[in-house]
Amino acid sequence: MPDMKDPSPEALANVTEQNVTTRAHLLPEEQAVEGDLDPAKGDLDPKVQAAVILAESEERTVHADPDDAQGGHRQSDDTV
Repeated sequence: MPDMKDPSPEALANVTEQNVTTRAHLLPEEQAVEGDLDPAKGDLDPKVQAAVILAESEERTVHADPDDAQGGHRQSDDTV
């Protein structure tokens, strides 16, 4: 499992309220799995979940790991 650290202030600054609101709306496929989330019943608030997902994504973008296959930018010569 990857070592997940807290997102940097730079990554957090890139997460906008509009992004969070948009991501908090579940897709039909997500709704089918998650059901109706109710923070009053102990479910995580969809906006909180969205903010965490977006912040972690921004962290991977802002501070990409060059050794990570998804984060590294390799030249075609590197694959030979």
